[in-house]
Amino acid sequence: MADVTLTAGALLLRPWREEDVPALLEAYDDPVMRQWVRMPVSTPEEAARWMEVQREGWESGTRFSFAVTDTGRGGELVGNLALKRPGQGAERAEVGYWTAARARGRGVAPRALEALTAWAFTAFATEGLVRLDLLHQVDNVASCRVAEKSGYAFAELLGALPPEFPLDGHLHVRRAPSGGAPFQRAPGVSPVGSSDSR
Repeated sequence: MADVTLTAGALLLRPWREEDVPALLEAYDDPVMRQWVRMPVSTPEEAARWMEVQREGWESGTRFSFAVTDTGRGGELVGNLALKRPGQGAERAEVGYWTAARARGRGVAPRALEALTAWAFTAFATEGLVRLDLLHQVDNVASCRVAEKSGYAFAELLGALPPEFPLDGHLHVRRAPSGGAPFQRAPGVSPVGSSDSR
């Protein structure tokens, strides 16, 4: 599946590449983003380790991480989306995302998340995937707005788990279409190609 690409209008979601390291380091240089992500990336060594985690995730089928680029802006890196699965046959998976500072306010995260959601429910339907979870800390208001815009309904308030999660969190859920109906994509969102945050 390492050649999967998804589109949402001018957005192209594709697996991360080594040549993305400079843009990755630039994105992680944003203090606002750093407060929400769990794995720091501030040096070339940390970027290499981060890229290795993404590569291993694709190989194991447990983490599908996409670089989100804007084809209307010369392929500029604008974000990251990931689908995290506990293993084959799991009924639930988790989605996570971040948006680069310069791309915020342009609707990148909701459009990209819709494309990822459509792909996940289509690609893993035969393996029994019926639910996607989205988690974020209660003070991450922007992430909550993305969840709501993307049809991920608020499901539960989660208690804090210090030290990794010092504050309470929100669990948002999106369920697969019932009755075997095909997944309804938002207009302009389509999977293409051969097929993090709380």
